[in-house]
Amino acid sequence: METFLQQLKALSSAEDFLHYFGVPFEQRVVNVSRLHILKRFFQYIRQENLLAESNEVGLYTAYREQLVKAYNDFVKSTPAQEKVFKVFQDVNGRQHVSLDSLKSSLPRHALA
Repeated sequence: METFLQQLKALSSAEDFLHYFGVPFEQRVVNVSRLHILKRFFQYIRQENLLAESNEVGLYTAYREQLVKAYNDFVKSTPAQEKVFKVFQDVNGRQHVSLDSLKSSLPRHALA
């Protein structure tokens, strides 16, 4: 019989995790936020220090709670508002790149 962690390793998509934990979801939310939901889920697991838990039933319940919490973050909000990934943390998703830095990144013959 597979352990809880072995079963988790077999999951790959947000839908896999949501189905495994029996979390009802709207496909349109997952389509827009799938990677954000999973990243937030794993952030919550680390914050709660659930990796050290050894009771598999307790682990399942605690992980499910964190997945519901992560999913609900994106039901009520957007990836840009939640800022899970660095690109959204950098000046609201915009980065400043100077013309000089762009020119210096080009091969010399491209400027001629």
